Amino acid sequence: MLGVTGSIAAYKAAYLLRELTRLGAEVTVCLTEHARQFVGPLTFRTLSGRPVLSDLFDPHGEEAVEHVALAERSHAIVVAPATAHVLAKAAHGLADDFLSTLLLAARGPLLFAPAMDGGMWEHPAVRANVDTLRARGAIVLEPDAGALASGLAGKGRLPEVEHIVEAVRRLLAPVADLAGEHLLISAGPTREPIDPVRYVSNRSSGKMGYAIATAALRRGAAVVLVSGPTAISPPPGAVFVPVQSAEDMREAILQHLGEATIVIKAAAVADYRPAHPSPAKIRSGQERLSIELSPNPDILKEVAARRGSAFVVGFAAETGDVAAHAVAKLRDKGIDLLVANDVSREGIGFDADDNEVLLVDRWGGTEPLARRPKSMIADAILDRVLALRAHAQTTRAR
Repeated sequence: MLGVTGSIAAYKAAYLLRELTRLGAEVTVCLTEHARQFVGPLTFRTLSGRPVLSDLFDPHGEEAVEHVALAERSHAIVVAPATAHVLAKAAHGLADDFLSTLLLAARGPLLFAPAMDGGMWEHPAVRANVDTLRARGAIVLEPDAGALASGLAGKGRLPEVEHIVEAVRRLLAPVADLAGEHLLISAGPTREPIDPVRYVSNRSSGKMGYAIATAALRRGAAVVLVSGPTAISPPPGAVFVPVQSAEDMREAILQHLGEATIVIKAAAVADYRPAHPSPAKIRSGQERLSIELSPNPDILKEVAARRGSAFVVGFAAETGDVAAHAVAKLRDKGIDLLVANDVSREGIGFDADDNEVLLVDRWGGTEPLARRPKSMIADAILDRVLALRAHAQTTRAR
């Protein structure tokens, strides 16, 4: 159940609904009267394929007698955005509309994603209501900081949709099969400076590596995320290490390698760097400009050689014969598992939300993963890592 309240951020609930349904969730939406002033029910009915609940006293519908049954059938009730008003009603047990009645009748977990002005969020009354809800077991996410609808800046923005989705996934599927594991994950591109303004880089968005880090955290792992420059917020709970160049990334990875039980190198590291970066901006107007390139260190190969007992996963962005290139790279790097994808195809790979990959392991196995959201690819990769490591341990025991 997704409850939407009267906030300027109500339109973002449509994006949240879309992401939840993409992950296979069946979502019923409940709009408050004030939420309908910001976004209409048709949007949510179209995205969910279900009737939208709103009027507790609709004489033509069954909603009035269904609120208790709906609350009991829902695996979770998520309120996003959650205004100060709905937090107060939920904390004090008020039930004067459909959503507040559902919250009072709920027997499953509750999750609130607040959105309000920063001064309201910090008000003692709101803080007390949040404390009350949390004491009862409800999850109340922390709002993001930034520019607010009031024109001020502060803490009160609706959390990013991907963070709400991940909180819902943790709420509904608290699998802890990675508890006790220490994952070292690299993500994003590197930037190799040409001069103070320009650099050599690539099209990596970091989405795949961040999705793996997020999934690993949800499954109980401790995560260190070493990331090149991206536009993505790091997942809450990860130790985040931002870097720029390949050499920066190498140093950060080697610094954390000793404690890692699983290493997943999803970063797209530049193979070459300018040999002599200019300390001053190179002026325009030259007919020709030659830049000498030097090879960057092979971080994956070095990690494989120095890993100890850690399980090592690499990535390969390929074109052409993806399977043949993947097998060759797996052997050359000396790693346990390689994840390869065809970056020449539209809609998958670089900067896309979906991916389609081929898993190749050092025991001769291959597993194609059909196109799906990167969040689902991430879980499938982690599943494969655990299965392969268990197989290797069983083989050694024999």
